[in-house]
Amino acid sequence: MGKFGSFEEIVSWQKARELNKQIYLITEADSFKKDFDLARQIRRCSVSISSNIAEGYERKTDKEFVHFLYIAKGAAAEVRSQLYLALDLNYISNELFINMITDITEISKLLSGLIKYLSKES
Repeated sequence: MGKFGSFEEIVSWQKARELNKQIYLITEADSFKKDFDLARQIRRCSVSISSNIAEGYERKTDKEFVHFLYIAKGAAAEVRSQLYLALDLNYISNELFINMITDITEISKLLSGLIKYLSKES
């Protein structure tokens, strides 16, 4: 089960938590607020990342943890895709887009590393 005392110690969860706040703040902007469906979807996907890390950790087996980490990684890809749409629709600036893509890509890489580590332990 890795070497974590709680899911809050997992760096990818910490970074996903930060991302959640960023996503909520940018989707409150007037430009984004008018597209209720996209705002809601990107929020749900973002929250899914941290939630699946937490749920997988609490399952207490590497196999289940890895399964939920893959779900979190998929949710991260959804957020990336939705950020492209937000950029294309001019809901976010190019600078914000680059910063957000960098953050979500880092989370994906951390998840990949954790999956690889846990898969070796099994």
